[in-house]
Amino acid sequence: MIKTVIADGKAEYEFLKAVRYRSSDTDRDVTAIVSDIINNVRKNGDKAVEEYTIKFDGKAPEFFEVPKEELEKAMNSCDPEFIGTLERAAANIRDFHARQLQQSWLTTKENGVILGQRVRGLARVGLYVPGGTAAYPSSVLMNAIPAKIAGVKELVMVTPPLKNGKPNPDIMAAAVIAGVDRVFLMGGAQAVAALAYGTESVPKVDKIVGPGNIFVATAKKLVYGVVDIDMIAGPSEILVLADESADPKFLAADLMSQAEHDRMASAILVTTSAELAEKTVAELERQIQGLSRKDIIDESLTNFGAIIVCENMDKAVEMANGLAPEHLEVCCNNPMEYVGRLDNAGSVFLGNYSPEPLGDYFAGPNHVLPTSGTARFFSPLSVDSFIKKSSFIYYTEDALRADHDDIVRFANTEGLTAHANSIIVRFE
Repeated sequence: MIKTVIADGKAEYEFLKAVRYRSSDTDRDVTAIVSDIINNVRKNGDKAVEEYTIKFDGKAPEFFEVPKEELEKAMNSCDPEFIGTLERAAANIRDFHARQLQQSWLTTKENGVILGQRVRGLARVGLYVPGGTAAYPSSVLMNAIPAKIAGVKELVMVTPPLKNGKPNPDIMAAAVIAGVDRVFLMGGAQAVAALAYGTESVPKVDKIVGPGNIFVATAKKLVYGVVDIDMIAGPSEILVLADESADPKFLAADLMSQAEHDRMASAILVTTSAELAEKTVAELERQIQGLSRKDIIDESLTNFGAIIVCENMDKAVEMANGLAPEHLEVCCNNPMEYVGRLDNAGSVFLGNYSPEPLGDYFAGPNHVLPTSGTARFFSPLSVDSFIKKSSFIYYTEDALRADHDDIVRFANTEGLTAHANSIIVRFE
C-alpha cells in the first residue's frame, strides 16, 4: 500500500526522482519488433496489415473500412442514455475548444510593406483509438472535436476490431458524434504504419494523434518526422495538494482514480497535515476493497504512490512545479489563490468538487495531457495541435532599398555572399 514520506529536503526528492524516471528507459526489444512491423506495412500495405490483424486481434474484420451504414447501425445499437451522455460531453468539449481557434492576420506599414500570417487546418489527420478492454469513447471526442474545429479536412480513425471482427459500437457512436470522416478496423503498430505511409486502402496522413500501448507509442515515435504526432505519452499521474480542510474520503478516491489506469501510474498526495495523511491511508485501505481493478491500484500505489507531509503550502507548491504532473488537484480551503503560482501542470482541478474524472470525460478541457514532467514545456492537446501557419511578406522597391545595407551586412557577416548578392543585384 501507499507509503508516507515526511519531507526533509531529501526523502521527498528521492521519491519524486524515481517517479519522474520510471518510464524513461526504451525497450529495445519492442523497438525492434515495431520497426519490423512498420517496414513490412510500408512494403506490403494492406496485406501486411491484414496478417497482423489476424495475428494480434484474432480475426480479420469483414471490412477494413467501416461503411457509413455500419457506423449508424452501431450507434443505434448503443444505450440511448449513453448516446445522450456522449452528446452532452461533446457539446462541452466543442464550447471549450472553439475559444482556442486562431485567425489569420495581416498588417500594413506606412512604407507599403505588408506582413501577415495564414492559419489553416491540416489536410488529413489520423486518430488512433485503443480497442478491446481499453476502449475509450472519451478519447474519440477529445481528439476528434478539436481537429474538426481547427478545420482538418479529413479525419481518419483506426481502431482494433473486437474478437469477432466487428467494430466496438461505443467507439463508433463517438466517431459519428465527433464528426470522424473515415473509420478503419485495424490497431497496433501496423495501424500507425498504415497511417504514416499509406496503403492501398488507408490514406497517408499528416499527423497521428491518440493513445495506445507501448507498441503504438513506439510506432508513433519511430514515424515522427514522416508525420507529426501529438506527444509520447507516459503512464498516467496525479498530484493532489491538500491542506487540513480537505476530505480524506475524497482524496483517497481521487488517488485511486489514476492508480487504476496502469501498474506504472503514479498517485501522490502532498499535504501540510499529518492527521489528514493518516486518515487518507485508512480511506485507501477501506475503499480499495470494493474496486474492480484492486490489484492494479495496489501495485501502482505501492511502487509509485506516496503521501508527502511537508511543513507549509509554499513547499507543496514548489514540489508540484518541480514534478510538473499530468493532473494536479488543489483541495484547499481557497484553491483559487494558488492558480497563479502553479506553473507546471497539464490540467489543474480546483476545489473539492472538481475531481480529475470530471476532466477525463465531461467538463470540456482536453484530457490528452503531457506526462512524465513534460508539462514544463508541453501543453494539452488543443485546436493549435491541428493547425499550421505560414507567414507572408510583401516589400516595395523603396522599402527594400531602405533595408538594403542591413540585410547585406547580415549576410556577409554570416559568410553567405549569395544571400547578399540576392539583395545587391536588385539595385545595381
